[in-house]
Amino acid sequence: MERTKCLIIGSGPAGYTAAIYASRANIAPVLYEGMQPGGQLTTTTDIENFPGYPEGINGFEMMEDLRKQAKRFGADLRTGEVTHIDLSKRPFVATIDGDTTIEAETVIVSTGASAKYLGLADEKKYAGMGVSACATCDGFFYRKKTVAVVGGGDTACEEAHYLSNLASKVYMIVRKDYLRASKVMQQRVMEKDNIEILFNTNTVGLFGSPAVEGAHLVQFKGTPEEKTLDIDIDGFFLAIGHKPNTDFLGGQLALDEQGYIKTDGFTTATSMEGVFAAGDVADPRYRQAITAAGMGCKAALDVEKFLVDNDIK
Repeated sequence: MERTKCLIIGSGPAGYTAAIYASRANIAPVLYEGMQPGGQLTTTTDIENFPGYPEGINGFEMMEDLRKQAKRFGADLRTGEVTHIDLSKRPFVATIDGDTTIEAETVIVSTGASAKYLGLADEKKYAGMGVSACATCDGFFYRKKTVAVVGGGDTACEEAHYLSNLASKVYMIVRKDYLRASKVMQQRVMEKDNIEILFNTNTVGLFGSPAVEGAHLVQFKGTPEEKTLDIDIDGFFLAIGHKPNTDFLGGQLALDEQGYIKTDGFTTATSMEGVFAAGDVADPRYRQAITAAGMGCKAALDVEKFLVDNDIK
């Protein structure tokens, strides 16, 4: 069976950065890119907040740049998805696409987290054209415009508050008749004159050409008071949570209450010796390209130290 000193699972800023650092340390990592090579950023049109790109850059192009850099230093980048991994003993054994297997002395999990969507066909139709799951990533493009945020928890309130400082008006579309967010976050939202909360409201569709121009809503759905209305918006932000991509681990690593991989203090070490985690899969808070890249760097350095400490050549 093939063996590697370091297996990197998942691409994106974390995986590719880990591959760059591990390759330059002569670890010769093998990276499987997963279902979405380049990660979530490949669906983002313009990235303006990643250092080094003063004019901004298309998300797909930036991931291509990182990929080429990893390849330049000799990283073994492969198409395929790790569908299962046995972490019960080292070397760990990973199964690729339910078929091929590879042994690994160390593993870096950088599989990211997927934003939860409502399940509307229009969300896919307008992806990158008004639909976003990250206000801090894309809010800048909606200065002086009208946007909507879906959700009623802390994340939704944080995103609405953030956007209210950029956009001229922010709608909060809340399915229930109350906000689930903490009192302090509720207070911040209520105090903003340009935030309007639509309680008991569901989004049933989006409209516009070629980008989002509005949303079809239903209020008091399934009750005698049910009514439909349309609102004019330029941006539609999902803030109903993220799901870390950890199913393939089969519960072998410790996760927090939201399902993110727990890491040890300042390091990227997980609950399993020799397994490290980087990027959104282990980051319930920041979820930015630059923080994911930073974690990828840390994970590769942690792997290098682990291999030296355990005299693995």
